[in-house]
Amino acid sequence: MSAPAPQSLAGDTQVSLAPPRKDPIPKSVLATKTGVNGAPIWVAVKGLVFDCSAKPDMYGPGAGYHIFAGKDGSKALGLGSLKPEDAVADYSSLGPDEMKTLDNWLKFFEKRYNQVGVVAP
Repeated sequence: MSAPAPQSLAGDTQVSLAPPRKDPIPKSVLATKTGVNGAPIWVAVKGLVFDCSAKPDMYGPGAGYHIFAGKDGSKALGLGSLKPEDAVADYSSLGPDEMKTLDNWLKFFEKRYNQVGVVAP
């Protein structure tokens, strides 16, 4: 898994998005948003929660990025990992290059998906 290239982000067509919401979303609620049984698909990146329901082929059950559904998997995004054990919110161990990768992923999500809230502490 590789991060989207910064130059490809700049040239992408902007998706029409709603204003970002800052509603607090408890982890227990986020955990139910996995696309299973028709549930929405929410993915959190650096504590920001995005509605990825429009891309079940990417984030839905059985899809390649489903490990990110219903949680904040920031560390795995920074590492470029699809290992479930890496899909955790704590990205404090990432180095500078991995942080840049994570930041590119955040920009990717911000340009494509509605932000529906923030992970509640």
